[in-house]
Amino acid sequence: MSFGFLIAASLMSIAADARATGFQGADPHAVFIGDELWVFPTGGPGKQWGGNRLGAWSSSDLQNWKSRGEVINRSQVKWFEADGSKRHFLWAPSVVQSRARWYLYYSVGPQNPTPSRIGVAIARAPGGPYVDTGKPLLTGGKGFEAIDPMVFKDPRSKRTYLYAGGSAGARLRIFEMNPDMVSIKREVPVKQLPAFTEAPFMHERNGTYYLSYSHGRWKSSSYSVHYATSQSPTGPWRYRGAVLVSDGTRQGPGHHSFVRDPRSGEWLIVYHRWEGPNDKSTFAGRRNIAIERVTYGSDGRINSIRMTDGDSDSAPVVQQKEKREKPSSSDFFQRMFGQ
Repeated sequence: MSFGFLIAASLMSIAADARATGFQGADPHAVFIGDELWVFPTGGPGKQWGGNRLGAWSSSDLQNWKSRGEVINRSQVKWFEADGSKRHFLWAPSVVQSRARWYLYYSVGPQNPTPSRIGVAIARAPGGPYVDTGKPLLTGGKGFEAIDPMVFKDPRSKRTYLYAGGSAGARLRIFEMNPDMVSIKREVPVKQLPAFTEAPFMHERNGTYYLSYSHGRWKSSSYSVHYATSQSPTGPWRYRGAVLVSDGTRQGPGHHSFVRDPRSGEWLIVYHRWEGPNDKSTFAGRRNIAIERVTYGSDGRINSIRMTDGDSDSAPVVQQKEKREKPSSSDFFQRMFGQ
């Protein structure tokens, strides 16, 4: 039986307003916690979320989604406005568990006129409440944007790594974390990857490490997912090309997570995209969050991922339909939150 479907359609029997029970946003970080898939996206259910807070949603069947509420608010981050900039936004969360604690990493920006920063907060449960550590973990500058954190615990070495960076500088940096998960032990030199723009993500499968990332302009059809492989979480990397690209009716897929379903053993990709044909140079409004099945070749390569609308037995899709809205006068705000 296929479990491909649209969230917006499936929620009609549960609530007249799917927006109230589904999840919205962009830049989804996904992780299985027990038998539930949790998704931590940028933004939330409505304009009031904007860049002020982050939340989470979960589902045990990828059909019925439960709001986990707010996990952190900008008012809890005391250093949020310490740089004196007039505009600040909260986006691109990443979560990881370590020693009975949950750690939430997030971006604070934009980069100009002051450097972007990455923060970290701690909780006893994945849904929070999270308590910020009181200072930035990493600050950008000199051509590097401290954005899009992704924290990965290597199952072999037991070391933890932070992957971050991108956008205007299109520069990736990798750091080994201290065991406390809130400080950096050292930076790991890394050769810059072909087609890297932003949003790095790391997953490991059968001893192969997959470093995937977004390439292209975030609000155009060029936005896509590329990847490289290695025998270690820090390289050296072998570039493998694009694996998820725009098609005739869906544009700009990216800023994703790979996650393995512990029940079936299947791999999924959780990502955001724009709906509609490629008939514009730029896209506006809100992005949709979707999920597709991922398969691998006998040589370990990721097979090309086809975007669906729940009409395929081979690739389940979970998509939160979102209202397309008039763009904000702030391009950065539109980028992060689609408002």
